[in-house]
Amino acid sequence: MAPLAELVARFRSRTVAVAGDVMLDHFLVGRVDRISPEAPVPVVRFTHDEHRLGGAANVAHNLTSLGAQARLVGLTGDDEAARHLERALRTAGVDSSGLVADEGRPTTRKVRVVTSRNQQVARVDYESDDEADGAALEALVARLRQAAAGADAVVLSDYRKGVVVPVLIRAAAEAAEAAGAPLLVDPKVPVADRYRGATLITPNHHEAELMTQRAIRGPDDARAAARTLHERTGASVLITWGEHGMWVLDASGERPRETSLAAAAREVADVTGAGDTVIAALALSLAAGATLVEAAKVANLAAGLVVARFGPAAPSLDELLAAAASARA
Repeated sequence: MAPLAELVARFRSRTVAVAGDVMLDHFLVGRVDRISPEAPVPVVRFTHDEHRLGGAANVAHNLTSLGAQARLVGLTGDDEAARHLERALRTAGVDSSGLVADEGRPTTRKVRVVTSRNQQVARVDYESDDEADGAALEALVARLRQAAAGADAVVLSDYRKGVVVPVLIRAAAEAAEAAGAPLLVDPKVPVADRYRGATLITPNHHEAELMTQRAIRGPDDARAAARTLHERTGASVLITWGEHGMWVLDASGERPRETSLAAAAREVADVTGAGDTVIAALALSLAAGATLVEAAKVANLAAGLVVARFGPAAPSLDELLAAAASARA
């Protein structure tokens, strides 16, 4: 078996705690035959709808789809969207006992109107980005500590919806250290120092630009941005860069090591949720004993599988094993 495939095969015995902003993606799908006489917009004739897991919930779904155990911690409202979310999590095999219901906020829900050809017409967001506090924050911290106990990796999925606040980040760093596990953060807040204590941060290049106030137009820019982020957080850095691949700064040794990886995707249909797949594959790879560069190669393969599909998606373990078996180590 190829070295990367051997690594992926070890995913089955791993457990990962995921905390962050859980979301429900709701798709209203229909056919477009004409333009409305009331306004220059298409009339979508409804055919069906579907729900998918988004945000931190999609990270957890990717973990279970790849054969691992996922313990999810997040914040929902007390509403019908929360019940849809919990049903979808059960179907995906995700342990959702760490979810906290807050009657004062809605469950984050993204409603997308799309055509039968997967063209998005409109999106309506139901959400609150108020930072969690009081009893809800105390419950989140307590459930994060429970979820992280004995875990092989801890992931924070930050979509700026109020869960990944400084108190929770500190608690995650402490819990990961106690478990002897890496802490991976998919960041959204442009203040990089907020994520100090992480083992690895995984911004896309737009987020890296905001966090460093530096335009990333080429490898030299990516290298400089990664070094700046490392200086501010103390963490290793992986910058995802669309069709350009990834820039990796591995700070696990005495001296940081840097490398660039080309993108694995041959066909791109939709990048929605690709970052969730990347951090899930990274967490499992590191938990399985990979170096950061090996983990990045596996994550690159996993991202290449999901961007060929519409909407948030999760590759199966068999699909990733096949991709890893045919890839060069």
